[in-house]
Amino acid sequence: MSLRLSTVILPHRRWHEGGRAAWERAEELGFHTAYTYDHLSWRTFRDGPWFGAVPTLTAAAVTGRMRLGTLVTSVKRRSPITA
Repeated sequence: MSLRLSTVILPHRRWHEGGRAAWERAEELGFHTAYTYDHLSWRTFRDGPWFGAVPTLTAAAVTGRMRLGTLVTSVKRRSPITA
């Protein structure tokens, strides 16, 4: 029997400002699965950028072994791309 660990990576970082590094680091640490949220904002990050889960997971495809998923997926009217 093996133990599989998962982590949550919040979609509050732009890809070139640490977003990509977070996903790559999770894989380096040996996590089996990494999840993200699809809320409109999240507590302390409400005044900053917050990206949609689907574009975030598309970008997270730089990982090679980790499984990817969402903990929450919402149907909402907003652009998946935040300026």
